Amino acid sequence: MRKILVTGANGQLGSEIKELVDKAATLVAQESTFFFTDREALDITNFHAMEEFIDTNEIDIIINCAAYTAVDKAETDAYNADAINHVAVKDMAKLSKEKGLKLIHISTDYVFDGKHYMPYKEDDATAPNGVYGQTKLDGEHAILEIAPKGAIIIRTSWVYSSYGANFVKTMLRLGKERQELGVIYDQVGTPTYARDLAQAILDILSHPELDSRAAVQIYHYSNEGVLSWYDFAKEIMRMAKLTCQVNPIETKEYPTPAVRPHYSLLNKAKIKKEFNITIPYWKDSLDDCLRKLGERK
Repeated sequence: MRKILVTGANGQLGSEIKELVDKAATLVAQESTFFFTDREALDITNFHAMEEFIDTNEIDIIINCAAYTAVDKAETDAYNADAINHVAVKDMAKLSKEKGLKLIHISTDYVFDGKHYMPYKEDDATAPNGVYGQTKLDGEHAILEIAPKGAIIIRTSWVYSSYGANFVKTMLRLGKERQELGVIYDQVGTPTYARDLAQAILDILSHPELDSRAAVQIYHYSNEGVLSWYDFAKEIMRMAKLTCQVNPIETKEYPTPAVRPHYSLLNKAKIKKEFNITIPYWKDSLDDCLRKLGERK
């Protein structure tokens, strides 16, 4: 029976993985023992604490969902962002190589500058706009350089869930509080329902060729489709039957400390082909999340 460590277990993705595992939704969930940890249970910035946890619990696989995701705060808190998004990931890669563990690490579309015009492929040039994206890219580079056998990096974008704080929940709250609001229309990409990504990760763990892979691989995952934040907000209001009027605004009308990518569409052909994964359309996933939240009208 494989023993799997999931870091960042109280975050959106970690919570969705835990729910699927608790429901024994897949074969890997039924045939593995999972250890779900948050920062209190396991400080991933402490190398010796991680090593002790791995050795004590005889861990075989690490799914690293932990991340410093406060994009704007990272601009003035680079030390902590780097400690979590880069140094801790480097330590995980070292421990994975030394102990023969499988490592699955979650990264982000922010490793790109958003100036592309075609969906980003895994080997496209990276160029982060800010501290958050740079620390996530440094984490990727650490895995690639240390090269633990068969490690997997999954880049994703615009994550939301019924758990935690996210764009969908913010729009639902504002839609009930306000008569109108402005949402950016000139940033384009695709949302990722964390539950779908959680399912994809569990499916990958069940893949028959997983253990035979040697090289580190990068994959892209988000839901299918393309839209702006404005389109996303409009659909949330429509599905929830909220009367709040959503107005399109430009990025320059809503300045933030960190620069967001204007184009974040990810090409997902590689992950679909290699793991035979079917990815849901973004509206279908939003519908599912709103139903789970009791907000689908």
